[in-house]
Amino acid sequence: MIQLGKMTTKHVAQVIDLKVLPAQQKFVGAMIDILALSNAQVRPYIVYEQEVIVGFFLLDTVFNQTHDFAENKDLGLRKFFIDQAHQGKGFASQALRCLDEHLEEEYPRFKRLFLTVNCLNTVAKACYEKAGFEDTQTLYEGGPSGPQHIMVKALCPEKG
Repeated sequence: MIQLGKMTTKHVAQVIDLKVLPAQQKFVGAMIDILALSNAQVRPYIVYEQEVIVGFFLLDTVFNQTHDFAENKDLGLRKFFIDQAHQGKGFASQALRCLDEHLEEEYPRFKRLFLTVNCLNTVAKACYEKAGFEDTQTLYEGGPSGPQHIMVKALCPEKG
């Protein structure tokens, strides 16, 4: 069963070893660069099954400061991926389902979750749509590998 957890120093060695397929590398980037993005506002998380870390993502609590389409009560999901050895097992979909409950508990003040996904990354886009994200039909042009779809998901409809 997939679970999510805050990354701590005890996870660093396993997280550094996470990799994506070569064709996905341009969408995700190098793990060392991803970890450099984390701080008190951009928080690293692990996706794990039992004791094995199978994926990683960042939750950006100040996403609106670097993305003008987001507002103050919007979170950003960044650098979400499943390790290449664990892809194709449904872990991404399971992790995104777990994320809903986690965000409701840990980030109750936020009303929406945004992400951007490269226009060429059709597999990831389909996974996000399956998890309830909607394409805003607007492109983000600030991505390092070309234009990206802006996707959003309401965290709790009654929040305002």
